Amino acid sequence: MTELESSIQSYFGIMEPEDLKTITSLFKPETIKKGDYFLTQGKRCEKLSFVQSGFLRIFTETEKKDVTQWISAKGYFITDLASFIFEDPARWTIQALTDCEIYTIYRDDYKNLENLLPAWSVLEKLFIVRCFTTLESRIFTHLSMTAEERYHSFFENNKELFNHVPLQYIASMLGMTPETCSRIRKKRLL
Repeated sequence: MTELESSIQSYFGIMEPEDLKTITSLFKPETIKKGDYFLTQGKRCEKLSFVQSGFLRIFTETEKKDVTQWISAKGYFITDLASFIFEDPARWTIQALTDCEIYTIYRDDYKNLENLLPAWSVLEKLFIVRCFTTLESRIFTHLSMTAEERYHSFFENNKELFNHVPLQYIASMLGMTPETCSRIRKKRLL
């Protein structure tokens, strides 16, 4: 089983092998070079992608600061979900922090899955629920942990990011200043 197939099963739920093949056949390989954009704020997101390799930053720029919502790494799906599903203008910009290999399904093919797979409504519901519960977990972490606890928890689960992603982006994603993040990192190294 490929990483894409395994991740689809993880996010969408266990499915019949032929259904899995149908879904994966609609994902096409793409490359995004470091610094290039997957999506820019205000545009409509036309695709959902699986990250095979590399790092992509999901962020927005406000008048006062840059806010990193997430850094997507190998094994994650990436999109602006509200824009992809409801065709709203994207709230987020998504940019490659490194060269990236992704597998992409475009909106028309995604929408056509309901015609190709009888169980699609159940599978898609599981995907949306998985996205929602991931968001709930992140909110819980931000509300219930100190900055130091958030840093340690994130570090333990995402060590590879700390070697490839600027600390200011990680700090923003964790809801702290770069100075606080740096101070916590130094303390951890002692």
